[in-house]
Order: sequence, then structure tokens, then C-alpha cells
Amino acid sequence: MSTHATTSCVLQVGPLKPSLAETLRARYAAHVLPDSDSERTTFLAEHGDEVTVVVTSGRTGVNAELMEALPNLGAVVNFGVGYDTTDVEAAGRRGIGVSNTPDVLTDCVADTAVGLMIDTLRRFSASDRYVRQGRWPVDGNYPLTRQVSNTRVGIVGLGRIGGAIAKRLTAFGCAISYHNRRPVADSPYTYVSSPLELARGVDVLIVAAAGGAGTRKLIDGKVIDALGADGYLVNIARGSVVDEDALVDALTDGRLAGAGLDVFVDEPQVPHQLLEMDNVVLLPHVASGTVQTRAAMEDLTLRNLDKFLQTGELITPVPLPTPA
Repeated sequence: MSTHATTSCVLQVGPLKPSLAETLRARYAAHVLPDSDSERTTFLAEHGDEVTVVVTSGRTGVNAELMEALPNLGAVVNFGVGYDTTDVEAAGRRGIGVSNTPDVLTDCVADTAVGLMIDTLRRFSASDRYVRQGRWPVDGNYPLTRQVSNTRVGIVGLGRIGGAIAKRLTAFGCAISYHNRRPVADSPYTYVSSPLELARGVDVLIVAAAGGAGTRKLIDGKVIDALGADGYLVNIARGSVVDEDALVDALTDGRLAGAGLDVFVDEPQVPHQLLEMDNVVLLPHVASGTVQTRAAMEDLTLRNLDKFLQTGELITPVPLPTPA
């Protein structure tokens, strides 16, 4: 390691995968930012100017206030593909690099999206509860559900993950259309100019857009109403991308047929109304939660950290806003 590495101070912000946290402690002598306000204030006063790199996750991130307290911060290394909890505009202004872990979790997240779609339309989780509750011998056969193959699917966000979802669903004979900030060159799928127009023409809307201020409540009440009483919503992106109150209202009123949700606005809190609905499948943010994917994410996080400590650069930097 270079002189830069030996004079650097690593700070863990928020909870991380236990093996990653242990590696940060043992290999890098990383500090852990205290949770309580008073302890945090004391720590930052004593050590804030020593920290050159933060390791965090998409669930915690680094806000502008924390960046202000870390005057020599050079990079935020993020465990996860989502980085909407880190203030990238403040990072851009301060010349702080931000990295994430793209690609390595694409397959598992796409698998989850397809699994959620199947479960939501076919109500497999609800059928499982039906059997476990002893209702089959008493109430008879489970009601008929909705076919998955050959449905019309709209994908909001045709990036790496959205593209992987589309590829999988093409094998199901689904007609794929999508909305993106701009059309994807050479895409075999149909581009639609807005989420509202996309929702009007599909049976299932899958949300795979990045989180952050630019996509907050992108899927609003109008989009949900455009899906209609026979439509389904699947979200494996970020809870903030969907207007959760509008979604709950539509499901409660029967204006939406069902939803498959891996993410929520205020995790780990889930709207209580959803807990009793058999047409809603609820997952605790586990889209990338396999042994293989989390190991690959951990490896890429550490490679980003090592690269920054050695050279001041990152392997998978995210694009930052250009300072005005």
C-alpha cells in the first residue's frame, strides 16, 4: 500500500454485512460512527478531520451535514447499487467520489422482480397460507388467478436491472415496453414517453428506476389509476419512487388488482393496511439477498476501497452532478 493508504482513516457509517464490518475493523482499523447524537458529535470533533473515506450502504448513506463534518473526506464507498441516501450534489461540489456495486446484483434483483410478478399474479403466497390454515378441505379449491405468460409488461427504468428483467420476461412471451429518461439505443422493446402512458398500455408495471430526488413519487396516483383495476404493480427499486399512500388507497378501494413490493418508503415500517391483503406480496428488501450476490457486493466494495486508498480513484464511480 502507498503512503496515501497508511495515512488514511476509514469510517463505517451505518450497519453493514457482518463480515464486511469485521474486515473493515481488522484490516483497515476502521472507526464506526456512533449512533447517538451526543457520541457522534464528540467523535466527529475528535476524529472528523482524520477521515478520508467512508464505507456505507444504500440504506444509510452520507448526507451533506456529515460531509461538512469530514473536511478531508475523499470518497464514499457504497455497499449496494442504490446510492440515493448519499447527497451526490454535495459530494460533487466538494470533489468527493462516490462508488456503488453495479452489475454483481443485477441477476438476483431481476430474478426477484420476476418472482414477485409471478407470486403476485398467481397468488402463490396467499395459496400457501390457504393450505396452512386448513382452508382447502373446508372451503374447497382456491379461486382462479391471473396468467403470467403473454401479459403486457411495462418497465420503468431500463438500465442494467430493467434490461435483465425484460430479457427474462421475454422468455415468458410477455410484450415488453418501457419508460426511461431517454430511449435505449438498439433496444428491442417499445419506448413510451411517460410513466402515465406506459401504465395505460400494460397489465403489469415493474419499477426498476434509481431512487433519489429526481424519481420521488414518479409513480403517482395518476399512474396507478392508469394501470387500473386489472393492473398490477411490482417495485424492486426504492420505496420513494412510488407514492405509497396513493398505492395503499388504490389497493384498499379495489382500483388496482395487486402489488408485489420489496421496498417501502420508511423501511422497515410497512403500511399496516397492506398486511391483511392477499393480493399483495411483501418482501423485506431482499432482492439482492443471496449468499453469492452479497459476497460479490462485499468483494467489489473492498476493491473500491483498496483502489481509492492506493490511487485516490474508484473502480465503479457513480456520475456526480457537475458543480455550477
